[in-house]
Amino acid sequence: MKTVIGIDLGGTNVRVAKVSEDGQILQVLSSPSHALEGTEKVMANLKSLIRQIDGLSEVSGIGIGVPGPVDTVKGVMTMATNLPGFENYPMAQELEREFNLPTYVDNDANVAGLAEALVGAGKGYKIVYYITHSTGVGGALVADGKVISGKNGYAGEVGNIIVQSEGEKINHLNVGAAENVFSGTAMVNQAKVKLNPNISSAKEIFDLAKEGNVVAQKMIDDMAYNFALLCSAIGHVVDPHVFVIGGGVSKSHEAYFDKILENYNNLVHVGMRNPLFKRAELAEPGIVGAAMLPISHGI
Repeated sequence: MKTVIGIDLGGTNVRVAKVSEDGQILQVLSSPSHALEGTEKVMANLKSLIRQIDGLSEVSGIGIGVPGPVDTVKGVMTMATNLPGFENYPMAQELEREFNLPTYVDNDANVAGLAEALVGAGKGYKIVYYITHSTGVGGALVADGKVISGKNGYAGEVGNIIVQSEGEKINHLNVGAAENVFSGTAMVNQAKVKLNPNISSAKEIFDLAKEGNVVAQKMIDDMAYNFALLCSAIGHVVDPHVFVIGGGVSKSHEAYFDKILENYNNLVHVGMRNPLFKRAELAEPGIVGAAMLPISHGI
């Protein structure tokens, strides 16, 4: 069976794995990413980890998932907030030259979506839209087993889609952007004001809602509506065969999936109603998805 290397490179840690073409993780190595020590240190560490992979000579390609938008043609990050110095750095080219293996780079949401589309909850569906609902909100469009990244690598950056017409300018995102309205971080910030200043996770909000707290229940209802609003915008453009929802907040899916679908049906054309909403299945979508990049390119 074909094997590939998947790399999950973040601002704090890096993991390098040998993965089979059907998504089975065969070996994982990890270390600090040394992001603040410069590109040379990060790359030297990456190369060292790759050399430690068993059966490296049998590997057919390398895929890398990174935290930021990517020019997938050039194999470079176009913005690298968490990896200083890596904006426009030829990461893929350098690894390809070092190991003589085809190497591909994409952002972490895209690779997670690719993993779910090829070997996870979206397997077997022609058009898959993956949304990660965690500390942030991101997305990935996978069609015919390939990530659609767009001209500038920003396709899928749905966290910046406006779902509320009012609000305050919080960060670089739009006022009323999805990520600033219903991400886990946004919900916790709202709960500190509306519920308890000691709340530190979205799970606590869901737990309070289950216990009958009407304020928490209203927060969940609002989140489900705004999530559905985002999905309806995506649906009208893409009309996917399945929405796959991942990320930490999605673990409380039983509390709001039905509400999302109900709201979605009220926001779209009749012929678009009742799409499939599935919870992501993979425990390690980042590292598996990175490995799927060369697979999706026919390597």
